[in-house]
Amino acid sequence: MMSEKRKGLISGVFFGTGSGVITTLGLIVGLFAGTESMAAVMGGILVIAISDSMSDAFGMHLAEEARPDSTTRSVWTATVATFATKFVMASTFVLPLLFLPLDQAVLACLVWGVIVLTALSIFIASQQGQAIVPVVAEHLGIATTVMVLSWLAGLGVHHWLGV
Repeated sequence: MMSEKRKGLISGVFFGTGSGVITTLGLIVGLFAGTESMAAVMGGILVIAISDSMSDAFGMHLAEEARPDSTTRSVWTATVATFATKFVMASTFVLPLLFLPLDQAVLACLVWGVIVLTALSIFIASQQGQAIVPVVAEHLGIATTVMVLSWLAGLGVHHWLGV
């Protein structure tokens, strides 16, 4: 049987990783489509790394506290794991921006995100005894939907504001 601390750690790490990739990529794609500004994209990533990591950690904290079988230790383990994992994951998307032109950096970020989500999906499918391809396809499909909607939102704002 899995310990409460381990359950909290797994919840936090998987939530933080998945959310870190999807949220950060959505922001990158949307800001790029709307502004084509390195400063806007870089600033957005840093804001996400801090504020959204803390917000998600707080949400995880509340969700874990609401479980009748949770312990103080599992609650705080999930909280810290969510914050740390999301912060680190979101921060990794800064690296391509430091070394590549913005359009190439956005593509590099998308590739990195696909790699991370694919690895996460393969691990989850293997742990659950499920076929890998449908799990990967489901998760990448969700990510693709977020990217397309974020891109359209960025283009819409750009068009609406005329900037």
